[in-house]
Amino acid sequence: QLVESGGGLVQPGGSLRLSCAASGSTFSSYAMGWFRQAPGKEREFVATIAWSGDDTQYSSSVKGRFTISRDDAKNTMYLQMNALKPEDTAVYYCAVGRWPGGSIADYDYDYWGQGTQVTVSS
Repeated sequence: QLVESGGGLVQPGGSLRLSCAASGSTFSSYAMGWFRQAPGKEREFVATIAWSGDDTQYSSSVKGRFTISRDDAKNTMYLQMNALKPEDTAVYYCAVGRWPGGSIADYDYDYWGQGTQVTVSS
């Protein structure tokens, strides 16, 4: 089971840190990722981190502003989001991959959280 937290309402330029806590299983051998879905749009890739934690990928829209990390001792993954923009508004989902290496494709992920809402607005 994956549970996201940390979402909320923030002003443009602000920051939030999302957490994804895993329970019931350990996912330390698998990549993990963040995806988001805005109203009326399809779900899109945000960031992924390999099982080792030393290989990350980001979408071009968030690169340089967001940082993905994981703490396998706590079975938790994070997404630090800085310099937030209104277009970052979406429901953010965390997911566990099928492979040790990260992927930008949602079909490479087996387990998904329920999502957490992030709203960027003044």
